[in-house]
Amino acid sequence: MKNLKMPNFLNTRLGFFGLLTVLLWAKNIAAYLTEFNLGIESPIQYFILFINPIATTLLLLSIALYVRRKKLSYTTMMIIYLIMTILLFANITYYREFTDFITINTMLGAGKVAEGLGQSALKLFHPTDVFYFLDFVLLTIALMTKTIKMEEKPVRARMALAVSTLAIMVFSGNLFLAETDRTGLLTRTFSRDYLVKYLGINAFTAYDAVQTYKTTQVRAEASPNDMKEVEDYVKGHYAAPNDDMFGIAKGKNVIYIHLESTQQFLIDYKLKDENGVEHEVMPFVNSLYHDKSTYSFDNFFHQVKAGKTSDAETLLETSLFGLNQGAFFTQFGGKNTFEAAPDILKQTQDYTTAVFHGNSGNFWNRNEVYKRFGYDYFFDASYYDVNEDNSFQYGLHDKPFFQQSAQYLERLQQPFYAKFIAVSNHYPYAEFTNDDAGFPMANTPDETINGYFATANYLDKSVEEFFNYLKESGLYENSVIVLYGDHYGVSNGRNRNLAELVGKSSSTWNDYDNAQMQRVPYMIHIPGQENGGINHTYGAQIDAVPTLLHLLGVDTSNYIQLGQDLFSKDHQQMAVFRDGSFMTPEYTYYGGTLYSNETKLPITEPSEELQAKIDELQKEATTQLEMSDKVNNGDLLRFHTNSGLEPIDPNDYSYKNIKERLINLENELGDKSTSVYSQHNDQSTVDMYQSKSYQEYNPTITEETTNSEE
Repeated sequence: MKNLKMPNFLNTRLGFFGLLTVLLWAKNIAAYLTEFNLGIESPIQYFILFINPIATTLLLLSIALYVRRKKLSYTTMMIIYLIMTILLFANITYYREFTDFITINTMLGAGKVAEGLGQSALKLFHPTDVFYFLDFVLLTIALMTKTIKMEEKPVRARMALAVSTLAIMVFSGNLFLAETDRTGLLTRTFSRDYLVKYLGINAFTAYDAVQTYKTTQVRAEASPNDMKEVEDYVKGHYAAPNDDMFGIAKGKNVIYIHLESTQQFLIDYKLKDENGVEHEVMPFVNSLYHDKSTYSFDNFFHQVKAGKTSDAETLLETSLFGLNQGAFFTQFGGKNTFEAAPDILKQTQDYTTAVFHGNSGNFWNRNEVYKRFGYDYFFDASYYDVNEDNSFQYGLHDKPFFQQSAQYLERLQQPFYAKFIAVSNHYPYAEFTNDDAGFPMANTPDETINGYFATANYLDKSVEEFFNYLKESGLYENSVIVLYGDHYGVSNGRNRNLAELVGKSSSTWNDYDNAQMQRVPYMIHIPGQENGGINHTYGAQIDAVPTLLHLLGVDTSNYIQLGQDLFSKDHQQMAVFRDGSFMTPEYTYYGGTLYSNETKLPITEPSEELQAKIDELQKEATTQLEMSDKVNNGDLLRFHTNSGLEPIDPNDYSYKNIKERLINLENELGDKSTSVYSQHNDQSTVDMYQSKSYQEYNPTITEETTNSEE
């Protein structure tokens, strides 16, 4: 490299500064156009997109221009350059998994969600990613070998100040154009996509840091007076239970089955293989969906953000949203006060409460959060036989997970509230091997989508086996079994590749279609009921808690719950997304655009009457989110004294040696023990659990067919 002659201007500090500025600009533009789905809609937005990396790059790199010492100046420039490159690349990889940008809260909680992500994280890296860092390596070598010479003469203070001033002027112009195209960009509730599209990664991160600081201040300054506003909202928002449904499942066990990454479009879906033969993806779940003992909802939406699965748990058990940035479980879950469903049932109905999950206990900070939710027991990976053959990066596969859980489930005192978190239908949707291989792969340009149907089919078979066990062991008839999808399986950034499989066109796919894809299954199966069916009510995950508690005969009027009973005649039929978008039977407001559900087209010129109605819906959506944020950010439930619940002391909970403790409890209770084990005359029901291979479920799938799909 010593013999390589560089242009003379690179041997000056300003020349080298200019080179770094251009390179950083190019990296940002490459990421904008190839990695992020920012929804560019007009020439002015393209122009803003192309200039937005300039201001912050100039401003941050110009810090080095004020350093007079040669080596320190160049070193400072390179360090700042590397930090900005790492920030950009971190957002790229994060976006590939979450379709979102990294926030300060996400950074602060990264350590608590890192365990178990190794293999999945590797799949987020692309071979071309090396180009984001190759220039840094080459420039470092060029400086060390003096191929690029360091200029001794410092940059004049006036010149450094001029560059900084130019950066501020460029940013001011950028912000002016952004506010012109999107009024109230920094004050209204827009998605992070907008902030990056209009202001860039660096500016977004700085803005987010300011907002995070404000949030911590709100928490520190919160007082009982802040709770009064929330209480008034909840009282006015409360939907009284339906008399025909209230208490129909009173005293029954509750079994939650977490259908990982399962979207509503998979219900009744049949995938065609390369020969045109249709394969039903989730036949057993479909049979439940249409069962007369199941209350199914086909317009039920997930409401998660970056916390994904943990956000769904927050919504489904506390009737509060997760955070607008970062994961609530990792930021506040181990600190806040809750009025969660397991604790409510334990304190009011004497339920035993437990979670089953074949992954590390500290993933998403669950081992701390569950104590504050009031869970008596948490069976994490340490309670299962987990090995390379039956697991992947997110934990134990579903079939062995459910099967191995039976030894613990049979020991729980009834009635119980038990949640089973399945994981196999999780990104990256790897094809199963050996006996579990064989379901056809989809044929799209996206390998992630191609494997999604196979893993969903595996989940379906796992749930069927679990139901068979529930029936054989005697638990089925005395249980309410709730199945729910936690969030999307195919992200918005991949939906165009999915379009043809769901009867749409990739060329006309838009945000309206993205919004409709946020539906997830929600089914309440109550054996013995005859009046089930498919309910078309529009609702969302935040409605799950009051709905379930009313079925169990629990009065929820004194609890802080932002959702409404889906069976209530007062349910307002509105699903609010975490970014402020919303869905009603008539309208979809998503990505800043209003659509008619009837025509599926944007409403560009609403009448005054319609605009007033939409404004009212937007106000309701914003208020609901604000109330949740007030409670979560300020930990306001510590001030709520009207619930009738005793405060939880997390020190009273331990998730060690659970089976031994359950056995000791059975012995103490003697004839009064209500566990399944005791009811079977102290005989285990584990042998009742039967698991079959894929070929046993699908005898028409030959070995040749199976191998052709591998």
